[in-house]
Amino acid sequence: MSDTQEQVEVDSLDTLASVISSEVSSHINRISRDYGELTVHTNGDDIVQLMRFLHDDNRTQFVSFIDVCGVDYPGNKQRFEVVYHLLSPKHNTRIRVKLTTDEETPVPSVTSVYPGADWFEREAYDMYGILFTGHPDLRRILTDYGFDGHPLRKDFPLTGYVEVRYDDEAKRVVYEPVELRQEFRDFDYESPWDGAEYVLPGDEKAGS
Repeated sequence: MSDTQEQVEVDSLDTLASVISSEVSSHINRISRDYGELTVHTNGDDIVQLMRFLHDDNRTQFVSFIDVCGVDYPGNKQRFEVVYHLLSPKHNTRIRVKLTTDEETPVPSVTSVYPGADWFEREAYDMYGILFTGHPDLRRILTDYGFDGHPLRKDFPLTGYVEVRYDDEAKRVVYEPVELRQEFRDFDYESPWDGAEYVLPGDEKAGS
């Protein structure tokens, strides 16, 4: 990228930031520049109004909804970060919108502005337990209906809580508590030439 092209992009982002700040200042907390894109920080109560402006205004026209995802920071009071990515084909520009929430405070759905957000919000609910009010059909999308917990939370156990198998006698899928059929093995990685201190099955033959 030439210096001229880079300067044009910087000027374009500055102009976009100025437009957003002047028109919807009451709906944003701050604007930052991260990884060559603008990041607009807002609150749950303001997300729909902000998204509608970004979608409708001729100076922005972020009409393409890329995705919305969750990020989990268990140590924070508001542990979840909800991150939206939008694209403006007319201006060839992307933008990121962020807000924070907790396990109990729902976030207004943006499906009234971006119908394509439907399944993405369902995924964020399924994987993180982030709630969205006004969603037309907020239910799990990747896990089963009886699934316990939300797999992408940092405090979700690696083994999960239940395991699923098909019972041929009952002719149906059954849920059972997780049973580890093999103990966790203890490896010694201190030396590339030395294995574990205990004798592995079969290794006793090497000394004979």
